Amino acid sequence: MNLTRPIVGEAATSDRPTAEGDLTALQPAGWPTPKGYANGVMGRGNTVLTGGLIGWDENEEFPEGFVAQVEQTLTNVLAGVAEAGGGPEHIARLTWYVRSISAYRASLAELGPIYRRVMGHHYPAMALVEVSDLVEPRAPVEIEATAVVPV
Repeated sequence: MNLTRPIVGEAATSDRPTAEGDLTALQPAGWPTPKGYANGVMGRGNTVLTGGLIGWDENEEFPEGFVAQVEQTLTNVLAGVAEAGGGPEHIARLTWYVRSISAYRASLAELGPIYRRVMGHHYPAMALVEVSDLVEPRAPVEIEATAVVPV
C-alpha cells in the first residue's frame, strides 16, 4: 500500500522522499490526489517555524489589494525560510488566516499564478481559516509556515 507521494508537483507519485528537502506528501490509499496542497507531509532535517507573516515589505508598506498582499506575504515567508538555508521546496505546511473567505474565493483565478510564481509547483500541507480580525488592521491575510531544511 503506497501511503506517500513526493511533495513537488501535483501529479508525481512515489513511495520515498524527494531529493529536494526530503519531504514526502502523505497520501492515504483510496483518497483522491489533492490539487494545490498535500494532505500531510513528513520529512527529515531542521524544523523551521515562521510566525504569522503579513504582506508588508521591509519598510512596513503594503501593496494595494488582497492578491498583491498574498504575493508579498508568501515572499516574506520564503525570506524567513531562506534565513535557515531553505527554499519553497522545504516548506512542509502553510496556514493561511484570512479576514474574508469570500475575498479568497473571488481571487482564486489570480492567486494560482501568483502562488506558482512565488512557490513554484510545490504544494505543502495547507489550511485556510477565516478569522474575524488580525493584529495588523491593514492586513487581509496572515500566513505561517513550517519548513524542514536538510542538515
